[in-house]
Amino acid sequence: MSEDVAAATTVPGTAAETSPENPWPLQLLSQKLKMHIDRAPSAWVEGQVIELNRRGTNAYLTLRDIDAEISLPASVWTKVLDRQDIPLERGSRVVALLKAEFWLKTGRLSMSVKDIRPVGLGDLLARIERLRHALAAEGLFSDTRKKPLPLLPHRIGLITGRDSDAKKDVLRNAALRWPAVEFEVREVAVQGNTAVAQIIAALRELDAHPEVDVIVIARGGGALEDLLPFSNEELIRAVSGASTPVVSAIGHEADRPILDDVADLRASTPTDAAKRIVPDVVEELARVRQARDQLRRGATRLVERETDRLASLRSRPVLASPEVMVSIRHDDIERLKGRSQSAVTTAVVRAADQLVHLKAQVRALSPQKTLDRGYAVVQLADGGQEPGTRRDVVRHPDQAPSGTPLTVRVAGGRFTAESTGGQEPAED
Repeated sequence: MSEDVAAATTVPGTAAETSPENPWPLQLLSQKLKMHIDRAPSAWVEGQVIELNRRGTNAYLTLRDIDAEISLPASVWTKVLDRQDIPLERGSRVVALLKAEFWLKTGRLSMSVKDIRPVGLGDLLARIERLRHALAAEGLFSDTRKKPLPLLPHRIGLITGRDSDAKKDVLRNAALRWPAVEFEVREVAVQGNTAVAQIIAALRELDAHPEVDVIVIARGGGALEDLLPFSNEELIRAVSGASTPVVSAIGHEADRPILDDVADLRASTPTDAAKRIVPDVVEELARVRQARDQLRRGATRLVERETDRLASLRSRPVLASPEVMVSIRHDDIERLKGRSQSAVTTAVVRAADQLVHLKAQVRALSPQKTLDRGYAVVQLADGGQEPGTRRDVVRHPDQAPSGTPLTVRVAGGRFTAESTGGQEPAED
């Protein structure tokens, strides 16, 4: 017993501790794998049934991924299948509850289906609407993210099915409208589990092409299940991130795919896309002719209007006899010169008369005039003042008592006198 315990203790505790000299028994590895797998929880997965075989109470089916080339075999009890209202068939889209199981004796790993449910159209529509609302909340459908299409694209990238009617419609109608249009065509799967990957690869290739001005993704309609790739989130985000304008041309009015919301332009059909991405050469030539006619009429009206204006200006008297304008101004200048000379002369004469009058007034007020009328100015001879000072004028007899020397100034000159005393002024 002790030897068995000792042998057990020499077994490595983990896989990392094993070695060629000290390996695990196969039983131990199988037991640990089973314990690990048994602890793994069940998982709901979505896929498409591509194989279904009933064998008594068991059934074996193969599920394939919706968008990738990945498949997985699984087993299911027939009683689980019998619970379905609609029998499952190959091609059915389902969601299944899978649990991994490891068989210890054979070392075989298998997947067991604990429950399975078909995915109906209502479930698909509800799922698409939930994704549509989520992407709209992120702003992927905002008008500010929409890129304008070029007026006349140099080269058009076309992503469509192999030798499909959608491809023929786009190429034919675009060439009818603009014969010089060029295309860069990428034929891909437009339904099935490889459609999304191929469309995204073609989109990125055309988006990187330097001569491609617009990209058209076209398909000629189909059932809802066939159009599911055009509502795939990965494809929608790839279209949103493209730098080249993208046109959605999926010919399906009802239950339209999310691609219509994120594309820069939605066309109802591939034919409608061809009409909206290139102009009609006939219409454009008609517009050019119309524009040329409008320009010609406008230029003719302008020349005629300006010719009439020139004729009207030339017919005016001032232009018919331009010297009249000079002679009129000459007469005006002569008249103004005469008026100015007359005004100056009158002012000078008037000022001279006023000057003579003022001189007469000044002379009339002169002391000399007063002396000429017989008056005299009596002043004290020395006034008892210092030499060089002004003599006092005698205004009262008290200023010249008897014997006071006086100087008398008359009109003809001055002489000296002596006061004999004052007298009272005579009464009138």
